[in-house]
Amino acid sequence: MIEYEYTLNYVLWNRFDDLFTIMLRTQDHFLQKKIENLLYAYYYPHLSSNTEDAKDALLQYLEHAMMTYPVNV
Repeated sequence: MIEYEYTLNYVLWNRFDDLFTIMLRTQDHFLQKKIENLLYAYYYPHLSSNTEDAKDALLQYLEHAMMTYPVNV
């Protein structure tokens, strides 16, 4: 659960190096693919014109994951 919170923070603050680290370490393959798509769209905008779409898809997945796996405080 904590990796979803970190990912949300890094996306909002455009900390792409930290996103890359999470992408390499996570066990959630869907999260890994969503981060990979965002980083690809960001670093290669001439090949992919859908940076905002990739960011929105990642944010929607994070919302879903955080609602599915709530934190028990």
